[in-house]
Amino acid sequence: MDVSLYQAAAAMNASARWQDVTSDNLAASQIPGYKRQGLSFSAVQAECQARSPWASPVSARCLTMPLAVVTTNLQAGELSPSGGATDLALEGPGFFEVQLPSGRRGYTRAGGFRISPQGELVTKQGLPVTGDAGPLQLEPRNTESLRVASTGEVSQGGVLKGRLKISESSDPGELISTGTDLFITADPAAQLRAASATTVRQGFVENSNTSPVTEMGNLISAMRLFQANQKVIQSEDDRVGRLISDVGNPVS
Repeated sequence: MDVSLYQAAAAMNASARWQDVTSDNLAASQIPGYKRQGLSFSAVQAECQARSPWASPVSARCLTMPLAVVTTNLQAGELSPSGGATDLALEGPGFFEVQLPSGRRGYTRAGGFRISPQGELVTKQGLPVTGDAGPLQLEPRNTESLRVASTGEVSQGGVLKGRLKISESSDPGELISTGTDLFITADPAAQLRAASATTVRQGFVENSNTSPVTEMGNLISAMRLFQANQKVIQSEDDRVGRLISDVGNPVS
């Protein structure tokens, strides 16, 4: 087995995934609440080959391949004032809880909400925002009197309508991204704990936590890594070609 070809091909695959992730970050850099996707690289043992029939396992030659794993950076983005009564942002590690069409709970930091014609507070995708007693019901034509306290209590016209259900996670690994700004738990039966260190800011939106300048630099690095391993494969292919040619035409 030509190990160098396999290793270079695996590295090209990893760098291609890096380019994909970086491109997604660039495309979503202006989307409120978007959380940057990152790529971590590690070496994975592929197999071990003994150096001789009498060699011990300790002296075996172990081959490694690069492995790329996508991770999510949950660091908070900067808050920008919008002045909108239904625009909400979170200070702290919490997430707004929303109700998915499947009945599962979803979690988001994108607080650019609106009031549906039915009077529900919903996300831009139309998902109902959950309160302690279920989806919040409001008056759709009375947004000026909407008030949201820092602790999540929602009132309209001086009447308490409910309290936003805000959850926190201590383990980023328990959340899976389903799109640009929505997360679900890796375990469908799991629930995040109630927030204890998060406050609500009305009239603000949270920006993406990715930097276009940084992502452009990462994109260039990923492309150069891909090209470098491409040259390794080309060089190895040329070497094998010369070897086959020399064997097929022995010098007399």
